[in-house]
Amino acid sequence: MTVLGYRLPGMSSLLLWALLWEVVGRTGWTFFIPPLSDVFVTLVDVIGTPAFLKAMYETAYAFLAGVFFAVIIGIPVGILIGKSRLLDELILPWVNIFLSAPLTALVPVLMVLFGFGMKSIIITTTLFAIWIIILNSRAGVKQINRSLVDMARSFGATPMDAFFKIYFWAALPEILGGVRIGVIRAVKGVIIGQLLISIVGFGALFELYSNNFMMKHFWAVLIVLFAVAFSLSEFLAYLERRVSYYAASR
Repeated sequence: MTVLGYRLPGMSSLLLWALLWEVVGRTGWTFFIPPLSDVFVTLVDVIGTPAFLKAMYETAYAFLAGVFFAVIIGIPVGILIGKSRLLDELILPWVNIFLSAPLTALVPVLMVLFGFGMKSIIITTTLFAIWIIILNSRAGVKQINRSLVDMARSFGATPMDAFFKIYFWAALPEILGGVRIGVIRAVKGVIIGQLLISIVGFGALFELYSNNFMMKHFWAVLIVLFAVAFSLSEFLAYLERRVSYYAASR
């Protein structure tokens, strides 16, 4: 769909689903799906309340902290196992295991080890995001032309120079792809943590609204969560496309 000369990816599909949602809600077929227009009215009423702002802060704090640790740990680990065959053989099987395993099952273990507070929620968020970041960073390093590394060494580059000036920048398109998927997984991780570990943030609102059958409020909060996740994903996808363009040009 094009608006004012700009292409809005997926907007036509979203509008179609929004129309279908409104129609189903107006039929009164199920209380679980209220009309979308009523949900937006409720969202306007809820979004400025102290409870919503407090939940937004708690969720944003846990989410940003979890993504931060996933990025600063995942990218270096992915680059290291991508450039070292020994580390690759030692670490890659565990990365694949945790990437494919149901991480929700680890939440009780995290509760025992780190308690019921924000620390466990942040660790849960990190675990949901970090493995795909490691895997994509490794894949980016594997695709680097070895002549770049050999040329850097011939000019006296240290291993640290090669790490930051060759491996990171050459693998950046794949790294950004991993971060984009990791951010989406982190949204799921932070909500699961807030529902299972400590009922705070958006998790507390979901619990409150679902238990009291306040479906308009429930969907209003969920729409905010979806909008944030979609916006972050689209922004990172844009950066990924730009970096891929310049990498191809180079």
